[in-house]
Amino acid sequence: MAKKGAKGENGKKALTDLLCVPADRPVDLSSYDATATPGGPADKAAGLKDTARMGERLADLQERLWAASTAGDRRRLLLVLQGMDTSGKGGTVKHVIGLFNPSGCRIRAFKAPTPQERKHDFLWRIKRALPEPGEIGIFDRSQYEDVLIARVRELAPHREINDRYGRINRFEKSLTDDGVTVVKCFLHISYDQQRRRLLERLDNPDKHWKFNPGDIEERALWPAYQQAYETALTRCSTPEAPWYLVPADRKWYRNWAISRLLLEHLTALDPRYPKADFDVAACRERLLGSD
Repeated sequence: MAKKGAKGENGKKALTDLLCVPADRPVDLSSYDATATPGGPADKAAGLKDTARMGERLADLQERLWAASTAGDRRRLLLVLQGMDTSGKGGTVKHVIGLFNPSGCRIRAFKAPTPQERKHDFLWRIKRALPEPGEIGIFDRSQYEDVLIARVRELAPHREINDRYGRINRFEKSLTDDGVTVVKCFLHISYDQQRRRLLERLDNPDKHWKFNPGDIEERALWPAYQQAYETALTRCSTPEAPWYLVPADRKWYRNWAISRLLLEHLTALDPRYPKADFDVAACRERLLGSD
C-alpha cells in the first residue's frame, strides 16, 4: 500500500491519507458528505483534464508492473469496488480502468452466487478471480457481499456473518503477504442522488436494461444497508488493507479520486523493467548483420 503520510503532487496531502477510513474508531456514514471533493481539482473541467493526464502515467506503471513479473516479481494490485446501486462501480470500471491496457487487467463482477458457488465457502469464488503476478485485478462487488446483503437479508446465521469479518481480514492479510496491494474503495452515494440516478434510468429507454424493479425494494432497506456498510468499514479497515471512502455523488470526482488512489499505490510500488539476461550488443550486431 502507499505509505501513510506521503505527499501528493505539489506538496499536497496524499489522497491515501485524505480518504482512508480510520481503523481506530467506528464509522458514521452520516458524517461524510457524498458531494464533497477532498483533495480534488477546483471543478469538473479541471477534474476531467487531470484524470486524462493521469492516464499516461498509469499505463506506464502498469506496463512496468507486468514487465517486472516476467522476471519473477510476484506483485500485483487488486481494486475492490463496493457501494449502493448507482454509486458508480460499473462507471469506474469503464472510465478509470479504461486508462489501462485491458490485456493486463482481470475484471470480475460478482453477482448472486451460482448453485456451484453455494456449495463452497464464501471466499472460494473470490480466490479463483484474484489477479496473477503483474496484473491489475478489479472486483465489482466482492467478498464483502457476504457481510452486506447477507446481513441485511439474513441469508446466513448472525454468528456466521459475525465470524466472516475476521476471516476477511485474515484473507486480505494473506494477500498482502503474497505481494497483492489491496485498494478497497467504498463509493459513498447519497439517498437523494441514488433516486435521481434511478429516475434517469427509468426516463431513458436506452437505460431500461440497467434498471431492476428490485432496486426499489432494496432502496427501502437503505438504513439497514448503511448500518451494514458502517460495520464492514469499521471492522475491516486494517493497516494492511484499509478502506478508502470515496464521495460518489459527483461522477467526475469519483473517477478522479480512484485514478489518483491507483496512481499513488502504483507509484509507491515503483515496479522496474527487468534487466536483459542476454548480451544486448551481440544481439544487435547479429540483427544488423542478418541482411
